[in-house]
Amino acid sequence: MSSPALTGGTNAFSGFTRLCKGLAVVLVAGHIVVQILPASVTYLALIPARTIPFGWNLITAGYIEQSVYGVVISTLGLLLIGKVLEPIWGTREFLKFISVVNFLTSVCVFVTAVFLYYVTMKETYLYMPISGFHGVLSGFLVGLKQIIPDQELSLLKIKAKWLPSLALVLSTALSFFTAESAIYLPTLILGTYISWIYLRYWQKKPETKLRGDPSDEFAFSTFFPEPLRPVIDPVASVFDRMLCRRPATSDEDSGFILGGSSLPGSDPIEASRRRERGARALEERLAAERLASVASTEEKHRDAADNV
Repeated sequence: MSSPALTGGTNAFSGFTRLCKGLAVVLVAGHIVVQILPASVTYLALIPARTIPFGWNLITAGYIEQSVYGVVISTLGLLLIGKVLEPIWGTREFLKFISVVNFLTSVCVFVTAVFLYYVTMKETYLYMPISGFHGVLSGFLVGLKQIIPDQELSLLKIKAKWLPSLALVLSTALSFFTAESAIYLPTLILGTYISWIYLRYWQKKPETKLRGDPSDEFAFSTFFPEPLRPVIDPVASVFDRMLCRRPATSDEDSGFILGGSSLPGSDPIEASRRRERGARALEERLAAERLASVASTEEKHRDAADNV
């Protein structure tokens, strides 16, 4: 199985969803606005010192790209990954994921900036305009890790389950060499973590009326290399207990049990079925695009023959 959006096939730049195209227009329009009216950054980007009373920048900051490179990467990432995730999650859930991850990431960045100010007493942390869609993009990579973990990218020769970790490692390495990369790093890290929390504990499953994905393949330690997992698992279990504390009940009533607490999600078998449905949906989409491509080619040949 392969997906054009991931493997870079001939149909990779077609078949975009209506929602993704609409959000892409928002990203481009936001970039144009801040280029024409530079003062608008003060009101639209996240500037911790101005978040009160300009609280709306916790939402708008995620859709404002201040650089050309940023708007190109964000737009392409939204269109290419969105056409993989949206058909599987559904339009409403896809939009909800973007909204939740964008808002909570901005809140966490705000809190982090204020904390760093009080630790270092540097006003730069309070007045630096922070914006961009990269927090949600990092969340999309986590979504790919959950749905098609073993899908391999033909260009990079790497499985989808390693994309979030690889993005963070590369971003961290770049932050040591360029100040601009260092500005993006907190949003990338927090966007990755917030999206994992959402998919792990909060995402509703209409088919089961349960929440989250408690499978071992999507545990927090899977973001790290194998040798580090025994160290990460005990720390991650603390968050499991915090986010999943419920009275112990039977497996039949509450699903998966961890440390005496019920995880608010489907059982591992359901998680496996969900991945199979995701893989099947991608395969059907690829087959449909191939069929459309063959039909288009045959039509061109007939037109050429008619012209002769």
